[in-house]
Amino acid sequence: MDRLRGAVTTEPGRLRAIGALLALLVVAFGAVTAWQTSERGDAADDVLHSSQPLSSDAADIYRSLAEANTAASTGFLAGGQETPASREEYERGVRTAAEKLVTAAAGSEQGSAAARTITDLNRLLPQYKGLVERARTYNRQGFPVGGAYLRYANEKMQDEMLPRAERLYTSENRRLGGDYDDARRYPWFAIALGVLALAALAWAQHRNYRRTHRVLNHGLVAATATTTVVLLWLVIGHSVARAHLGDSLDHGVSSLNVLHEARIASLKARGDENLTLVARGAETTKVDGQTYDAYDHDFETNMSALGKGLAEAGRLADDTAGARPVATATGDMAEWMNRHRAARDEDEKGNYRQALQRVIGGRGATAECFDGVDTSLARALEHEQKEFRTAAADGLDAMTGLPEGAAVLAVLGAVGAVLGIGRRLSEYR
Repeated sequence: MDRLRGAVTTEPGRLRAIGALLALLVVAFGAVTAWQTSERGDAADDVLHSSQPLSSDAADIYRSLAEANTAASTGFLAGGQETPASREEYERGVRTAAEKLVTAAAGSEQGSAAARTITDLNRLLPQYKGLVERARTYNRQGFPVGGAYLRYANEKMQDEMLPRAERLYTSENRRLGGDYDDARRYPWFAIALGVLALAALAWAQHRNYRRTHRVLNHGLVAATATTTVVLLWLVIGHSVARAHLGDSLDHGVSSLNVLHEARIASLKARGDENLTLVARGAETTKVDGQTYDAYDHDFETNMSALGKGLAEAGRLADDTAGARPVATATGDMAEWMNRHRAARDEDEKGNYRQALQRVIGGRGATAECFDGVDTSLARALEHEQKEFRTAAADGLDAMTGLPEGAAVLAVLGAVGAVLGIGRRLSEYR
C-alpha cells in the first residue's frame, strides 16, 4: 500500500493512473455501445423478419378461417349449382389456414399459450370440415337437416375457432410490440458513458495544457476524436433507426392491423348475410327487449365494424396509393348495405328466390359489392406491407455496422489515450 500510495503521489504515477482510467472509460464506452446497439439491432431484425411476419400469419389464419366459413355458406346457398370457384374459395381458405398454422407452430415457443392455441385450432379444423361436408351432402340431396349442420359448423367456427384465432393474433401482436419497444429504446447507459469518457479526456488535456503549456497531445486528441465519432454515430444512427421504425409502426403495422380487422369483419358480415337465408328465421336474438334475426343482427354489427375500420384505415393512409383502395372499399360497402336492405325486403315478403338472387346472383347482387370490398382491402394490405418492409429495413440498415464499428474505434481510442499519456511519461525518463 505504501508503494502504491507513493506511485500515485508522484507525477509519473498520476499519469499512469490517468492513462489507465482513460483507456478503461473509452473501452467500456465501446463495449457498452456494441452490446446495447447489438441488442437493438437484433430486436429490429426480429421486427422485420420474425415477429411481424408471424403477426401477419396469425392474421391470415384468422382471415382464412372466416373466408372458408363465408365460402361454405355461399356454396350451400347455391345448392346443386355450387360453382367450382366457390368450392375452390372454400378449399383455399382451409388450406391457407392449415399452412399458416404450421408456420405459426414453428415460430412459437413450446408450451406457450400460442402453441396451445395452435394445437386447439389444428384439432378443431378437421371437425369443422367434417360438418361442412355433411351439410353439403344433405343439401344436395334436398334434406333440410343440411342447414342445421351448416349452422352447427358456423357455431363451431364463431364460438370456438375464430376466438382462438383472434387470441393467437393478439398474442403475436403483443410479441411484435415488445420487439418494437426493445428496438426503439434509447441506449442511455452507452450515451452516458460516452459523455463521461469525453469529459475525462477533456479534463486530461486541460490538465496537460496547464502543466506543459502544450495545446495538443496527439494521442489524447485521437482518443477524443474516435470517442466523439462513436458517440455521434450512436446518437444519430439510433435516432434515424428509431424514426424509421416509428414510421413502420405508425404507417405500416397500425394500418395493417386495421385493414386485417376490416377484412375479417367484411368476411364475417358476408357469412352472416348468407346464413340469414340459410336459417330462414330459425335463429333469433333479443336486444333491448326486441327480437331480431340473429344472423341479420350479426351482419349489422360486423358491417358497423367494417365501416369504422375503413374510416380508421383512411385516416392512417399517408399516400394516394394507400388511400385509393380504402375509398373504393368504402363506396362498395355503402352500395352493399343498400342492396342488402333490398334483399331483406324481398325475404321478409316471402320472396325467397328473389332474395337469394339479390345475394348470390350475378349482376346487381350483394356478392359484387363484397368482392369489391375484399379486393380493395387486399390491395391496400399489399401496399401497406410494402410500406412496412421499406421503413423497417431502413431502420435496421441505420444500425448496421454500429456494434462492430464502435468496438474497433473504442480500441483505437484507448490505444490513443495510452500513447498520449506515454508520450508525457517519456519526458520523465
